[in-house]
Parts: sequence; structure tokens; C-alpha cells
Amino acid sequence: MRKVLILSLLAAGIAAAVPSAAGSGEEGSGAFGTHRFDDYERPQTCRQCHVDIYHQWEQAMMSQSFVHHWDEIEYFDLAKPHAAQDPALEPVVSGCNGCHAPVAWVAGEGDPPPPEAGSRANEGVSCDFCHTITGRTGDPSVNFNYTVEPGRTKNGNREGGASPHHETRYVDFVRTAEYCGICHNEKDPYGVWVKSTQLEWKEGPYAEQGVPCHVCHMPRAPGRSANTTPREFPDIAQHLFHGAHDPGKVKGAIEVRMNPDNREVEPGDIVVISVQLFNGKCGHKVPSGSAEERQLWLHVEAHCPDGRIIHLPVDRKGFEGEEQTITSNELAYQDMGMMLGDPSFAGLPRDAVEYEGDRIFCLPYFDPQGRRTIAQWNTASLGTDYRIGPRETKIETYTWTVPDDLPEGTVVVRARLSYRRLVKSVAEFLKVPEDETEIIPVNEAETRFEVYEY
Repeated sequence: MRKVLILSLLAAGIAAAVPSAAGSGEEGSGAFGTHRFDDYERPQTCRQCHVDIYHQWEQAMMSQSFVHHWDEIEYFDLAKPHAAQDPALEPVVSGCNGCHAPVAWVAGEGDPPPPEAGSRANEGVSCDFCHTITGRTGDPSVNFNYTVEPGRTKNGNREGGASPHHETRYVDFVRTAEYCGICHNEKDPYGVWVKSTQLEWKEGPYAEQGVPCHVCHMPRAPGRSANTTPREFPDIAQHLFHGAHDPGKVKGAIEVRMNPDNREVEPGDIVVISVQLFNGKCGHKVPSGSAEERQLWLHVEAHCPDGRIIHLPVDRKGFEGEEQTITSNELAYQDMGMMLGDPSFAGLPRDAVEYEGDRIFCLPYFDPQGRRTIAQWNTASLGTDYRIGPRETKIETYTWTVPDDLPEGTVVVRARLSYRRLVKSVAEFLKVPEDETEIIPVNEAETRFEVYEY
């Protein structure tokens, strides 16, 4: 998702329109235009020595941050047209590139051409950019508030490195979660934290135990970081950066178990199915990052002895805003019509999943008119955060009256937890390639009970 970020130069233009506009000094805008493209090595140069690491990066989202199809569509078809209508948003929208095309950003190109133009923005988050970050301006990490020193010295996480092509320097900041938070925390013009992955980590158990982002997203393995390295190390960081777009990372991220409150029932009895969902693997909430567009939902159904399959809607808990956490096809995302110049646009189905009444684990984003939005730059408020936190267990219940006409036999109740990167109705409307709405099975479970006629 485009990191649409507030800049210090935005303050004069939007502060009056948005009284709660955020900003603490530069927040990354200070790096804009401070260097040249020629100050940065192209990734292909790094490949000559760092062969494996280059190819890992090449297939990761870091290399696709500017050219990825959904990011491109969202930026060029929604964000930029919105900024064209409201000039105060222009610096906010161009600020996307502080994280999605950072070399172009620091080279003073705040509005790169589309990917087909083949500009250096297409390099995305490149090797040389990350390895010339020296620190950040202010605390916390937010809105690309990095400091950079491009040149022959490359910063890394190991003391005493040597290279025939460049100098190396150990920088402790590279090893910290705050380094990742520079782009994985975002505060929008309304002062809303629309991305907070590193802050979620900081508030959780992994920060307390000193386990930063890199442990899961850049796992260590024996090897050489470069073909010029004279000896093997036991802990070379794999530049995988696998996360929300990697089915292998998503599958199994949440554990699912379930049980009935009674193993033997009669037709007409009430049985309560409990489903336990445990986030035992992720150091942040699930889903995280672009939570306005990610979907994680739990579907439960009873498979009956006579072959019927009956959908079981989740029991409501009664908390404020719960209606946003129950799957629904009510119309939403009406603000897209304004961005597209279509005042008659009625909206799109909100969740666009097969069944209404399932539990969906989400953080709803609302536009200034209080409508659901996927535009984080147009997010004026957040709903109830009903995501699954690190090492948190959520329990959902399903109260079912066993049909009077159900024959004797075994009822198998199955739970299926599914994930999707982007709301299908939005993707279809904007002609986003189908792979972005692929349903990824996260986990499943089943339990059973017997139906007897006494």
C-alpha cells in the first residue's frame, strides 16, 4: 500500500482544513531533494558480489514497492486524482514515494512517472538505499523520518566487514525494529495512525524479549553475504522480507482449535461451539500494515448426517462497533466516487465474502463522512480494533439450535480461517489482477458431536 504521509511542508496548506493534522518537524520530508540519483548504486551493481541476496530481494516486495500492480493502481488511479482535486493533498500523495521509491524521493523526484516509463523509481526499496540509512529524526519512527548518507560507505549489522568495491561500517540502528518502523509506521493528515506495525510490536511481548522484526522477516542461516567473503558465517541475514504477500508466511500464522459444549444432543437442543484462535507466531497484530484492505475472517459450518451443510453465524459480543467485525455486503467505499469524479458512485460491497455473518478480524478505517474507506490518506478516524495481537487468543462462539428433523448420527463442525490481501469488490472494480484477491487458507479445525433420539 502506498505510504501516503504527512510532510512538514504540508502544514501551511492543510492545517486549516484538518485541525488535527499531525506532524512533528520534518518527519522525513527533510531528506527530499538532498541527493542525486548518481549518489546511489543500482541494485544490479550489488548483484555482482551479493548474488543470493540480490535474487532474494528481487522476488520480495521490497523490489516491487513502486511497480506492484495494486500499489500502482491505488496511487495513479485514486490518490493522484484525489490530490488533483484538492491541491493540499499533493505533498501528502507525493510523500508515498518517501517509502515506495525512496531513491527518487531523496533525488527530488516526488512525482515519478508510471512504471512503464522505466525510471529509477522502479528500483523500489533498493539495496543501496537501505544500506546508507544512518538513523532517524525524532522518536518514534514514522513517515520515512530516515537520515541517509549515500556514498562508498555501506552500513550493516556486522563489525569488521570488508569489500573490494566499497567501505563497510557497523551501524547499530540497522539491527533495530525502529529501523523498520521508519516506513512501517504511518500517521496520516488527520493524525490517525494508519500503519503501526512496529508500534504494535513495541507494545507486545517480543519487544520485551528483544526479538526485533528481522528475526522473522530476515531469518539467519549459515553462508556468505558476498562471493568475495573469505569465510562462511553462521548467521547471514536472508533478505526475504516475506510477510503479508507470501502465502507461506500467512498459512499457519494463527492457530485454530474448537470444541462443543456437549458431545451428545437431541434434535431441538442448543449446542454452543467455541473456536479458539491463537496468534503464536506474529510479533504484531494480524492483519497488520495495510489493515484497511486486508481481510481475515472465520467461517464455521455444520456438516449434518443427512448431508446438509449449515452455515453458523458468529455470536455477537455486544462491543461498540461490532457490526464492522461481522461480514457484510452493505455498500462501502463511497469516497472512491469522489476520487474518480463520479458523484453517482453508490459504493461497493464492504467485505465481498461468500457468507454474511462470519467474524472478520479487522481495524475499520472511516473517511471524514464516517464511511468505510480503503484510502489511508482520507482516513479521519478508526473503528474498534478487533485484530489478533501477538500471543493473544480470541474465542468466538456459535450458538446453534439443532434442527428438529435432524436424523441420528455425527455432526461435524468445521472452522476455516481465510485471508485475502485486498477486498474483492474493490479489486474487481479497479481491475486489479486476480492474484491480489486470492483466498489464502490460514488454518482450519473441526470438532464433532452425536445426535441421538432418546
